[in-house]
Amino acid sequence: MVPNDSRRSLTTRRPRPAVPVAWLLLLCAAGCADGRHGAGRAAPDRTLAVVIKGVENPFFATMRDGVMNAVGANKARLAFSAAGGLYDTAGQASALESLGAGRAGCYVVNPINRTNLVEPLSHVAKGTPIVNIDSPVDQEAAKALGVRITAYVGTDNLAAGRLAADAIARSVDHGAKVAVIGGYPGDASSDARIRGFTDGTQGRFDVVQVTAADYDRGRARLAAEEILRARPPVQGVFAVNDEMALGTADAVAAAGGGRTVAVIGMDGTSEALEAVKRGGLSATVAQYPYTIGQLGVEACLATIRGKPVPANIVAPVQLVTPENVARAQASFPRPVEPFDDLVAQLLNR
Repeated sequence: MVPNDSRRSLTTRRPRPAVPVAWLLLLCAAGCADGRHGAGRAAPDRTLAVVIKGVENPFFATMRDGVMNAVGANKARLAFSAAGGLYDTAGQASALESLGAGRAGCYVVNPINRTNLVEPLSHVAKGTPIVNIDSPVDQEAAKALGVRITAYVGTDNLAAGRLAADAIARSVDHGAKVAVIGGYPGDASSDARIRGFTDGTQGRFDVVQVTAADYDRGRARLAAEEILRARPPVQGVFAVNDEMALGTADAVAAAGGGRTVAVIGMDGTSEALEAVKRGGLSATVAQYPYTIGQLGVEACLATIRGKPVPANIVAPVQLVTPENVARAQASFPRPVEPFDDLVAQLLNR
């Protein structure tokens, strides 16, 4: 991830000072979860070590919930740690070092950036499976230190961008002017979503401006205010996360004048779903951090049991529009449409 999602907290909070590393060992029984996914059972003497980004952000809090659900459904042991915030790279790395000293049976990592967990991963016992979720570890840096990533679980951001392009195309006139608001400059997830979106124009509309707003709602609103002043006017805006889409919708509402601008977000947060229901957003491309966390645990357990887990496991992305938003809200935080959990099927063979 990707700083991927309701991400306002990612940029409005100051980096937290370094704190002593704390991690939690949870011995979960089936009562920890609703048991919808996975009926397998982990060996009682094996522990999964999971390190993710800061759970003060709703996206990663939901990812944690998916981890806990899958752990409970499979009666696994869990050593869990979350970073102190978006910029707590050193704290997250220290947490992984502590978990690594415990010699878990498998590791699930959701790094803050592409390299901050590579060094502690190099201290994990050789041959221990490592499942990377959401935000990818830099493969070259990992290889240089002898780290082998067993499997990656995450969103196909190119496909997500193309879904957003399809949604915009249905909401604006043929040949309309459209703007894009990205995350951090150079962020891999943002770049892929933008690339998928621009590849999806297919002559249906023209992308006339791409700007960055650091995944932040307030900054996106300021960027959108500037975009709305442009001439000729834009008819649509794609923001690569829902917080920025909501900021854009705020700017459109404040501009008034009866102007209609299609705003498409990405993540499928609860606030974004409500905005789609009210008409503030035209659509959101929902990705599912709950499912990403679940799949990461299932991949670890399958690997421990000697199952041949795919190197790349694609989590579902689904378009939520006014037509299916009620169902999306009812199924939240799980996908609105059914998907084949091939990892769970592999686990339970």
